[in-house]
Amino acid sequence: MPNVSPAGPPMAASPLTVAVLEIDAYASTLGWDQPARLFALVDTARLRVQEPGLAAQLGLDDAGSTTASLTPIEQEELPAGTALDDFLGTIAWPDSVAGCAMTVERLMLPPSAEASVPEGLSDKQLTQWVAKHPDRQEVRMTVAVLRDGARESAVRLREKDSPTEVLTGAGLVPGLAEALAATFES
Repeated sequence: MPNVSPAGPPMAASPLTVAVLEIDAYASTLGWDQPARLFALVDTARLRVQEPGLAAQLGLDDAGSTTASLTPIEQEELPAGTALDDFLGTIAWPDSVAGCAMTVERLMLPPSAEASVPEGLSDKQLTQWVAKHPDRQEVRMTVAVLRDGARESAVRLREKDSPTEVLTGAGLVPGLAEALAATFES
């Protein structure tokens, strides 16, 4: 069941939930109308040992600090004009990456509007139809998966753009979670 995040992660939040909320907070500092962003999730303790220079650059070099156990590392910008599914199909992660996450903005319709979707529209026509619908909502979705199958999502509505209004839950964006999990399949 989704829950609304308080100003910070819940006290009993899993490392994956903490990472998702950290990425959501980072994305919120960039404003809206941003391209999709991809992140590698690495084990913070392992990063400190194996890549001390990178850990220092990220401010993770103090082993006594209270940093999260997963560190998101933003990857290069996604190629313009490439469909998200096609792009994700080209990803292969090294063993040092424990998981990955992506943040994307989309237009969504409430379930009540689904019955009024005209049949036979192409993807482009459907996108245009949704963009003109009076009940559309802009959302930013942050989805993360780990190699072991764990998943977490955060959804932020543009009209309620506040850290206290972020919905979290493992099953909020199942399609994107499946696509990200597929990047770990050999």
